[in-house]
Amino acid sequence: MPLGQLTQVLRDIAQASDPRLLVGPETVDDAGVVLLGEAEGVPGPGIALVQTVDYFPPVLDDPYLYGAVAAANSLSDVYAMGGRALSALNIAGFPKDFSPEWIREIFRGGFDKVRESGAVIAGGHTVQSPEPMFGFAVTGLVDRARMTANSGARAGDVLYLTKALGMGSITTAGKQRKVDPEVVRAAALQMATLNRAAAEAMTAAGARACTDITGFGLTGHARNIALASGVTLRFHTGALPLFPHAQELARQGVVSGASGRGKANLREVVSIAPEADRAIVDICFDAETSGGLLIVIPAAQAATLERELAARGVPVHRVGEVVPRAGEHLVELAP
Repeated sequence: MPLGQLTQVLRDIAQASDPRLLVGPETVDDAGVVLLGEAEGVPGPGIALVQTVDYFPPVLDDPYLYGAVAAANSLSDVYAMGGRALSALNIAGFPKDFSPEWIREIFRGGFDKVRESGAVIAGGHTVQSPEPMFGFAVTGLVDRARMTANSGARAGDVLYLTKALGMGSITTAGKQRKVDPEVVRAAALQMATLNRAAAEAMTAAGARACTDITGFGLTGHARNIALASGVTLRFHTGALPLFPHAQELARQGVVSGASGRGKANLREVVSIAPEADRAIVDICFDAETSGGLLIVIPAAQAATLERELAARGVPVHRVGEVVPRAGEHLVELAP
C-alpha cells in the first residue's frame, strides 16, 4: 500500500494504550516491539519481542533466489530494530496449476535463508492465490536499551547505508529484457544478503535509530525516521552507493512504478536541490527489495561504526546527516 494511503488509514484508527507496547503503528516503524516482564515469566524489564510480517510476489525468475530474497526481506525488519531473529512462520500462496518443482525451490530458498539467520521455522500457512506470494512472519528479541526505533534520531547524527540502491531499476530492466541476466543475478545476491552483520555492527557501536530500505524507498523510509524524531534527514546524492548499471538505466527512464508514486506522495516533504542528479533522485524515490540498513548514529561514534562494519565485511557508506527540522521538509536530497 502506498505510504500516503497507509498513514491516512492508520490516522483514523484509535490505538488502545498499553505500557507493554514500546513501538506500535503510529511511527510507521519496521516492526512492532512488545516489552516482556514478570507476567510473561521474564525477570527484569530489559527484553522485548520484535514482531513483523512481510510477503510479496516474485521479483526474480529464479525460484530459489526469490524464496531467499523474500526471507531476507522479512528478517530485515527485526535487524532494523536492533534485534536478532528467533522464529519464523511461513506465509505462501500459489496458483492452482503452479509448478510443484518451482514451489519446492521457493520454499528451499526461503528456509535456507531463515536457517542462516539462526532462527527456527515454527510452521506456516499456505493458500491458493491468483499469483505466487511468499514471505514470513518473524519474531525476534531485542535489548530495550539497544533498540533502534524510528524515533531515536537527533540533529547532529550522521547517516550510513549498508547496501547499494537501484534494485527497482535492475528488476524492472530484467523483466523488460533490458539488462544482462548476470546483472540481475548479482542484484539478487545482494538482495538475499542478510542484514544480520550490519545490525550487529550498529548495536555494538551504539546507533540511535535505523530502518531498512524496502518498499517505501530511501526517501519514504527516511521520511518515517524524520517524522518520528522531529528532525530532517539530509542526503548527499553523490555519496549514495548505486548498484552497477542502475544509474544508467534510471537515466533511460527504467525505474519501477514506485518511483513515480513516491514522488507524488512525498513531494511536499522532500526537498530536491536543483543540482542533484535526476537519475539518482528517481532511484531515491524508487522501491527497494531487501535493501540495506539506514543507520543513524551520533557523529562521535561514527568511526566506531565504520570499524564494526568493516570488521564484519559490511560496506561502509556515509551518506548524510541529521539536521534540525527544516520547515515542512523531512528529507533533503542535496548534491
